[in-house]
Amino acid sequence: MSSMMMIISLFGAIILFFTFLYFVPVNLWITAVFSNVRVGLAELVFMRIRKVPPSLVVNSLITATKAGLTVTSNELETHYLAGGNVPTVIKALISADKANIALEFNQAAAIDLAGRDVFEAVQISVNPKVITTPRVAAVASDGIQLIAVARVTVRANLAQLVGGAGEDTILARVGEGIVTSIGSAVTHKEVLENPDKISKLVLSRGLDAGTAFEILSIDIADVDVGKNIGADLQTDQAAADLKVAEAKAEERRAMAVAVEQEMKAKAQEARAKVIEAEAEIPKAMAQAFIDGNLGIMDYYKMDNIKADTEMRESISKPKSSGSGKKPSK
Repeated sequence: MSSMMMIISLFGAIILFFTFLYFVPVNLWITAVFSNVRVGLAELVFMRIRKVPPSLVVNSLITATKAGLTVTSNELETHYLAGGNVPTVIKALISADKANIALEFNQAAAIDLAGRDVFEAVQISVNPKVITTPRVAAVASDGIQLIAVARVTVRANLAQLVGGAGEDTILARVGEGIVTSIGSAVTHKEVLENPDKISKLVLSRGLDAGTAFEILSIDIADVDVGKNIGADLQTDQAAADLKVAEAKAEERRAMAVAVEQEMKAKAQEARAKVIEAEAEIPKAMAQAFIDGNLGIMDYYKMDNIKADTEMRESISKPKSSGSGKKPSK
């Protein structure tokens, strides 16, 4: 029993020893002391209780101290608990300090918490980045289309990196400036002869306002001649005018046909009225016989006059060529 108790006690002592080393990282404290970093054992224990890796904070403090930066363990712990990347912030601060770029810990932490890579931002500030725009098509005043490609050299603006617009805004503004510059040219030849006018005009408009970058230069890499948009527009307009004219002519023709049909209908109506009136003549003559207003001799005289009139009309009409009679010699 005594040997069993000794084994259990030894096992418990070992567990307690490793538990003590886990909550009280003595070796990490010794490393901090020899690196001139003031971190107490109690502070390391509290970090472990707050679920903050003491090694992460201590190693970052050592790196910052050796680089000549003044950073406290409380600032690093707070940034870690806020979800930040502590080693990246320390690396960015060291890089900015060596490049003589003004960057404080709070500013770097804010950039990191905003979701941007603060170390990459410092690198872009030291080594500017070149952004190539997509092919931008614009039309000059003479109707010729030009397609331009520009290269924009930008540098990160650390003061506006939080809340500033990104690369997409820079590309959109540069594209808008290229379209405006080409559109204001009298002829496309002016742009082809002096493409630097585009970059000067675009650069003078202050396109980097409100963005996370500072535009250093805008260079036109390529300018190609596209379609003759003016001629295409004139052709389309002429075709549209032709269709309008044809439609109006068809409308006038339809109206004329309608008027013609209306006149024919009126003529038929008038002829029907005449026939109807002629049909009343025999009735009137019969009534005149009955009333004694018309005698038989008067009727014969009228009939003779009618026959004589028809004969004269037949004589006055020319003979048709299809009668079969040969002309007399």
